[in-house]
Amino acid sequence: MVEPLRSEGERASRAMPGRLVRHVLALDDGHRVGVAVAGRGVPLVVVHGFGVEGLLYAQPLGRLAALGFRVVAVDAAGHGATAGLGEQFDLTPSAELLGRTLDHLGIRRAVLAGHSMGGRLVAEVAADRPEQAIAVLLLDAIVGEPWDRLQARLRWLPPWFALFALAFAADAIATVPLVDPGQALKLGRRVARSVLLHATRPWRSMTPGLSVWWARPSVPVLEALGDHGVPVVAIHGDRDLVVPLDASRDAAARTGGELIVVRGATHSWMLRCPETFPSIVSELLGTTLGAACDRAVSEAGLDPVTASPAQVEVACCEPGAVLPQLGPDVPMLRPAADRRAPEYDWDWVPVESSGPLA
Repeated sequence: MVEPLRSEGERASRAMPGRLVRHVLALDDGHRVGVAVAGRGVPLVVVHGFGVEGLLYAQPLGRLAALGFRVVAVDAAGHGATAGLGEQFDLTPSAELLGRTLDHLGIRRAVLAGHSMGGRLVAEVAADRPEQAIAVLLLDAIVGEPWDRLQARLRWLPPWFALFALAFAADAIATVPLVDPGQALKLGRRVARSVLLHATRPWRSMTPGLSVWWARPSVPVLEALGDHGVPVVAIHGDRDLVVPLDASRDAAARTGGELIVVRGATHSWMLRCPETFPSIVSELLGTTLGAACDRAVSEAGLDPVTASPAQVEVACCEPGAVLPQLGPDVPMLRPAADRRAPEYDWDWVPVESSGPLA
């Protein structure tokens, strides 16, 4: 369990696996928010999917820190160490809480990444605060007109919900890497923590679940991202049984973004193989994402080539910000010989950027 706060504004922290350190923040209004941080460099804010917490993604997050990011995994409202929001049956209040968390940390510019539900949250934050978003990475996110249609069917047609529940269960089982017992054990331990948190306090899952269920259509959010010109990359598994691939195709089209399809991957592929997402990000750093990060660093008055990761992080934050003061000071670095090749391959898929899918 996370350590309790002893006074307003105090942060309780402890080291966690993968060289991430967990902190519990008290926002100005007293709301408790759990974050886990690692590395130094351009802030990379990551938000998890429904029913879990940020530390479930510790393995890929540690590898992302090693790429030169200041990784900030934020627990969404009602998940992990973050307190719920009461009877709020829409995702916008959760997105607003995420935005307030970024303000508390003093983050001025950041790459925003979100998986599934987290993708919707970071999309809303970026649409509302485009000046804060260096780029947005949507991982099998619940956005796009095909998802909105599916959500409406699930809400009003019980047979569709039954089929969706079966597909969700099948997809979750396929996430477990049975051919890699070591990885299965690591993933199982982290999943068990999330399950235990919700099992001991089942009421915490109710409001977030209803928020996903009754969330307003995502299309206006995506169109706002496109209007603001925020760089967007949608990354999606082609065997995702939970969110249709066409949802990410539509998201990329509406935002004028890019689409990367991960071959043979289910909804939570980044958990099954912690090497794949960092490898994709590494590739993106040689193209659009790297250009966006360099542009943000240059606009902050630094040379992207010569500036140190610590200097870059400070430049991306407000003066006196909380984030640079949080540990740890070093990213997770593993000997090259220990690093595995990604389990999945991926393709850059051309998308018509002039509008949504026909």
